[in-house]
Amino acid sequence: MSADGLSPAPAFDDDRQLGDLAATPRLLVALDVDGTLAPFDDEPMRVRLLPVARQAVTDLAGLPDTVVALVSGRTLHDLRVITEHTDDSPWWLAGSHGAEYWIPGEGEPPRDEDSTKLDRRDALRQRAEALVESLPGAWIEPKTFGFALHTRLADAEATGSAQHAVDELMAAEASEWRRRTGHDVIEYAFREEGKDAAVRLLRERTGATAVLFAGDDVTDEDALASLGPGDLGVLVGDRDTHATVRVPDIDGLAALLVRLAELRTQPGR
Repeated sequence: MSADGLSPAPAFDDDRQLGDLAATPRLLVALDVDGTLAPFDDEPMRVRLLPVARQAVTDLAGLPDTVVALVSGRTLHDLRVITEHTDDSPWWLAGSHGAEYWIPGEGEPPRDEDSTKLDRRDALRQRAEALVESLPGAWIEPKTFGFALHTRLADAEATGSAQHAVDELMAAEASEWRRRTGHDVIEYAFREEGKDAAVRLLRERTGATAVLFAGDDVTDEDALASLGPGDLGVLVGDRDTHATVRVPDIDGLAALLVRLAELRTQPGR
């Protein structure tokens, strides 16, 4: 185990690892999207759930006493677009790492953000855009509570230059903002919420007696580390993690979710 509490997780291989989870009275299935249910794309808004993953999630959401929530770092608007989420969907959504929500039957709760924070967000984003506009493949994505630096299409030199320039800007002008790293992305936000807060709120709001959370990125570790006895954390991929088990890829997670749905429909659960 490493100093930060991360360690390798065993591969998911049989029903014993679903065990009590399938029999819990009210189950919350909370899932990251990018890299977990949907493959990455060089154009982030082209991302869509793999059909096998969408079907598994749809089937779970249709079971009694089973709640499905998608928990993402994307803005709520973009999350709804890439998941093709409609107003009559039974899926709960937590966007911006748990700072935005969409609730079935209610929609998006109103927010009253401080206009000075939003003005500062816009000014810093514009300065970051100017810093990276000459670096091929690097670009800035506007976020509800900040912005993100993407370098998926940049070479190593441009990536290093972009990250150094934007990090220097934020250290000088907004050192209190939260900085997160992910797959070829660094995000800066004036809100502190993480996916652990999202799972906690979703558990409380849905009355869940157990939670399955699955994710692939280091930004999912907050949620994975927050799970308790009776919960199940699933890593999509292979690295040190707080997760209980791991699956190799999106298809592997879909198979796990399908089996979970089957176990929850068995008589006498």
